[in-house]
Amino acid sequence: MAKAEDALIENLNAFVAFARKRVGDPELAADLVQDSLLKVLKSADKPDDGEGAVTWFYRILRHSIIDLYRRRDVRDRALERLQAELPEQPDAAAERVLCQCVKRLLPGLPDQYRDLIQRIDLDGTPPKEAASALGLTLNNLNVRLHRARQRLREKVEATCHVCSKHGCLDCSCGSESGH
Repeated sequence: MAKAEDALIENLNAFVAFARKRVGDPELAADLVQDSLLKVLKSADKPDDGEGAVTWFYRILRHSIIDLYRRRDVRDRALERLQAELPEQPDAAAERVLCQCVKRLLPGLPDQYRDLIQRIDLDGTPPKEAASALGLTLNNLNVRLHRARQRLREKVEATCHVCSKHGCLDCSCGSESGH
């Protein structure tokens, strides 16, 4: 298959351009070409000549692109169904779950921890969006968020001895009686 392999390598840029034109994302196009090349390497029925290999590869690449769009369509429909099932506003029971001490203890956290908890846990900013806004990688943001939550948990446990052990449900910490 030396002629076929040479032909595929010679046309690599054309393959990527072909995929990019159809998916609009250069990185995704490169990934599709790479995945298609892996399929070619695993295939037992490979053309021996260069021209046949290029034609054959375009067919495989087209199928990979079609599969991508099918998967996206399935994912999008599933997300639409999920959004239709979820209420727009959280109900009162969901709001009660948050211990009122959290809001009071939040200012005592380091700025970077307080900001993360406010953005993600209280304001509902998606982690990927928050990472981008803060100039962090998603992994770095997740590590910092874990540390921030851990620090806040320690503060809640130190302040709300009883309710913190039971999940802070219907906590009365924010009320006048307190703990």
